[in-house]
Amino acid sequence: MNEALFSLDIGTRSVVGVVSIHNGQAYEVIDYEIQHHPDRAMYDGQIHDIQKVTEVVRSVKDILEERTGYSFKNVAIAAAGRALKTIKVKVERMLDIGQTITQEIINNVEMEGIQKAQSQIEVDKRSGESQYYCVGYNVSNYYIDGNLNINPRDHRGNTLGVELIATFLPHIVVDSLYTVVDRAGLEVLNLTLEPIAAINVAIPPNLRLLNLALVDVGAGTSDIAITKEGTVISFGMVASAGDKFTEAIAQKYLLNFNQAEALKLNLNKSDSQSFTDILMMSHTKSTAEIVDEIKFQMIETAEMIAKQILEHNERVPSAVFCIGGGCQVPGFTEILAAELDLPKERVVIKPVETLENVKFIKAPLRGPEFITPLGIGVTALKEKENDFLQIMVNEKSIRLFNSKQLSVSDALILVGYQARALLPERGTSLAYTLNGKLREVKGGYGEAAKIYVNGALTSLDHKLKNKDSIYVEPGIRGTDAKIKLSELLKPTSFVFNDERLYNKYRIKVNDLEVSLDYELSNGDVIEYEEILKVKDLLNYRGLNVSEFDVYVNGEVANPERYIEHSDIVRTRLKKHEVTMEELYDDHLIEAVEDFELESTEVVIEHQEAKKEEPISTYNYHFMVNGKLVTVENVSRKMVFVDIFEHIDFDISKPQGILELTLNSNKANYTDYLKDGDIITIAWQQKKG
Repeated sequence: MNEALFSLDIGTRSVVGVVSIHNGQAYEVIDYEIQHHPDRAMYDGQIHDIQKVTEVVRSVKDILEERTGYSFKNVAIAAAGRALKTIKVKVERMLDIGQTITQEIINNVEMEGIQKAQSQIEVDKRSGESQYYCVGYNVSNYYIDGNLNINPRDHRGNTLGVELIATFLPHIVVDSLYTVVDRAGLEVLNLTLEPIAAINVAIPPNLRLLNLALVDVGAGTSDIAITKEGTVISFGMVASAGDKFTEAIAQKYLLNFNQAEALKLNLNKSDSQSFTDILMMSHTKSTAEIVDEIKFQMIETAEMIAKQILEHNERVPSAVFCIGGGCQVPGFTEILAAELDLPKERVVIKPVETLENVKFIKAPLRGPEFITPLGIGVTALKEKENDFLQIMVNEKSIRLFNSKQLSVSDALILVGYQARALLPERGTSLAYTLNGKLREVKGGYGEAAKIYVNGALTSLDHKLKNKDSIYVEPGIRGTDAKIKLSELLKPTSFVFNDERLYNKYRIKVNDLEVSLDYELSNGDVIEYEEILKVKDLLNYRGLNVSEFDVYVNGEVANPERYIEHSDIVRTRLKKHEVTMEELYDDHLIEAVEDFELESTEVVIEHQEAKKEEPISTYNYHFMVNGKLVTVENVSRKMVFVDIFEHIDFDISKPQGILELTLNSNKANYTDYLKDGDIITIAWQQKKG
């Protein structure tokens, strides 16, 4: 014969013990015992008087051992679903410009959302000492740049937002259950949640592809579990249930609580009810009349349940199964159906009699109130792992409540590892003002944290098993932005009448003249003047354009000609004959050869001989939105997105759809650029 399993449902009103075996596909109940608490030792599913609850548990154990001949050392139990805390949060993460959203980023933002929900629970409890297990969460919506998106993976945007519902179980609930079991001379074999235990028998896996809700209308609270796409997606709880109906009956008919409870339980068994009130007066009332007196409380409870279902499921489910004693009051399921706008045949009571593969050797249990006690045993028989997983995180041992398929992110949440520390952190940017325009140098990209499970590199969604070891190697922060004036301004030099000049001059930082070696600080204000064309050079030297002929590299130059790096510029008064030998005398050539330029090779052109050194950097001249933009001494070929570092165009505040063109063709961020390209960048207003 198979080894017998002892399971306990430690409830608010009573303790139900069940002895069962797994016989093939069937769950066979050998015996059961039900005992009520003599005093209010439990409230709303939570243990308040450990000693009194222990006495009832020990009594149930002793009776079943005597009747069955078994000696029980282990027991399967369940934590009350009414102890769950459910929080809805929304988080948003800034993304780097042009960054593709990966699954790792999505997982990381979800983890940040769960941690935010956990911190809100602790704020509500006003205690930093209480710890909670995250027993499940469900993503409601994703948002890219504030717009709803079903699946953000592989998209790009400035922000990624996640809205989710997270459910937590406080440690204290588990600890008190373990204490009672230990004092009764037992060890916990398996621990599950009451809603999970109930669903495991009431809604088998082959039905969980449907969007269904299970409502356990107990004594103090009504617990809710929702299935969709093959799994349990969310839990909920409302603080209204059968006790509210009982209290209304007691007040209306002058009954004590136990009398009113007995009357309530008999409402679904007879059309007429007889009872004696506390004044010893006898009454006979129709069931319909009594139900009508508590209709307000039933509607109020049904409204709260419906609101929770819609909040967690975000739409009306396909059907609702009701269990627990409170749902048996005549008319309750019809009221709940009306609140959910469902046909009344879609909201039904699920009694033990309808369960598949459950057999009784003695007189069977009947009614919806015994679904959970049986579910605890069925769940324990199906479990292959322990109720808790023992996991190591960076050499710290933790316990994870094994109510679902757990991942690395669940373990990191419990130890308080900050989600933002997992993604690469960019270094601090440096802001400055350049000739009246606000500019910014971005910090360097960091290196993401590395996650290892049992020594192998993995990710946040890696599934865990018992005794896995997790090690997180911290990420490396990117370097803070640093730049010197010489790198920022990239001044070019040229020769003017045997004198070496730079195209940028009179350079001041915060109203003080500085050298090109000056390293910028955040908030610096930089001002300078610039020589772009031949006419600017003449004005700089106080020369009248009309009085001089200008030669650049030996050729007559127009005043509008741009002066380029290493140009040789000479002026002569008009009507003065000049020979080519004068333009290129030895003295001038020697002056040019002495130039020490930081990132380009000097090219000297001579009329008779041309000497060219290899170019190790790139120089560009672009027309961007009708304005000339010069980018010089670049160490690699530029792509389109690089242009944003050199123009004044704020893309951090979207004003429509960003339209990019390159030489009149639609452009992508990764298109390569070449010297002379014509670029336009503009916001296109959204239609509608």
